[in-house]
Amino acid sequence: MTPLARVLALPVRAYRLVLSPWVGHNCRYYPTCSAYALEALEKHGAVKGGWLALRRILRCNPWGGCGHDPVPDRDDP
Repeated sequence: MTPLARVLALPVRAYRLVLSPWVGHNCRYYPTCSAYALEALEKHGAVKGGWLALRRILRCNPWGGCGHDPVPDRDDP
């Protein structure tokens, strides 16, 4: 993981540690949005991984989809 991706992962890890137990486990997608964000940052780095995580969080709403939504591989367009 790039240094900038590690910095971007800190709020996600803090959310998982502090807020997630209070909010509950009702994510519409698998893997959860926080797990998706960490995996996207790991695979794609700060810029593209951050963009993928932001897009996923914006899709996670009552009018969005649900189900299995894996992080795309590095060679996928």
